[in-house]
Amino acid sequence: MNTAMTVTEALNSRMSVRDFLPTPVSGEVIRRVLATASRSPSGGNLQPWHIDVVAGTKLDELKAIAQRRLAEVAAGDRSETPEYDIYPKELVAPYRDYRFKVGEDMYARLGIPREDKASRLRWFARNYQFFGAPMALFCSVDRRMGPPQWSDMGMFLQSVMLLLREEGLDSCAQECWAVYPKTIGDFIGIPAERMLFTGMAIGHRNPDHTINALRVDRAPLDNFAQFHGL
Repeated sequence: MNTAMTVTEALNSRMSVRDFLPTPVSGEVIRRVLATASRSPSGGNLQPWHIDVVAGTKLDELKAIAQRRLAEVAAGDRSETPEYDIYPKELVAPYRDYRFKVGEDMYARLGIPREDKASRLRWFARNYQFFGAPMALFCSVDRRMGPPQWSDMGMFLQSVMLLLREEGLDSCAQECWAVYPKTIGDFIGIPAERMLFTGMAIGHRNPDHTINALRVDRAPLDNFAQFHGL
């Protein structure tokens, strides 16, 4: 555990890791991280997050289920759909441009050209193997909760990811799992009154994989912030 890491260091070193080492993550560590993250801001102290952690043989089982599910979808099965829009249906500039650029930067680093759609699909499918991570986390929320409580979940998950960095660990938040709410809900036992929000891969980044050298762009401060009376 790197107790000397500052919040700034944790934030600057956090990234969406897309290739993990098989090194296990201990139950003690993830319990410590989640307990500390529960101090995250929560309007009215509702604490709307519900967390399921999967590792070991259970994770192997889930990866096998996901692989079968992808094959069913490739064969034309459209019986399962997301319960919320992961991105707005009409994604306009500059948000559309940000999303397009990070995708192009990622595939350029991997050496996969735009016209090689099969290779791009194979790479994307690695999401559903948690990029080789030895631990997965899922977050769900009571369906009666609204946008403020979803904001609370985001703050909780950000706290988790920063605390993982303090522990020398890495993560990749994966809203892609929301595409299969029934598959995941059945596997981890999400009750009908809750909705799956997101998954997260957790482990140690592979320093030798080229994708983990990608540092995505962020808009400059003046693009998103205005200062009044300063």
